Amino acid sequence: MKMLRCILSAGLVLLSLSLFAQKPINWTSDQLMQPSTLAQALQNHKDVPVIFCVGPGAVIPGSVNIGPANDDANLAKFKKSLGGLPKNTSLVIYCGCCPFEHCPNVRPAIDALKQAGFTNYKLLNLEHNIKTDWLDKGYPKMNSGS
Repeated sequence: MKMLRCILSAGLVLLSLSLFAQKPINWTSDQLMQPSTLAQALQNHKDVPVIFCVGPGAVIPGSVNIGPANDDANLAKFKKSLGGLPKNTSLVIYCGCCPFEHCPNVRPAIDALKQAGFTNYKLLNLEHNIKTDWLDKGYPKMNSGS
């Protein structure tokens, strides 16, 4: 009986951990865009992709502010925003709330892009967060009035 309780307890612990664990990475290293690459495109006004912020607040100029993509209403807003775009449109998504392993927003957005059949999208490689990997490097930011 004691052995059965231990097994059941261990099973419950594993189940609860799997429920709170982040889904596996659903992008490839080739789909990561370095912040310096996007910053240069913005500064040169050349080959600027459509940029979506799928996190808590748009910082990058020209970003479409979707809001956190882990929220169903925001994810629906993202899908609607994609509706009129050709499937080969150059797109970049970013969140920047935290490192990817903890981020609840990039995975649903990537899934939405895949399900919609987009083929030319990138995930901005913000390894730490938007402050460290974008703002602290002096890359372009939205004006406070934007």
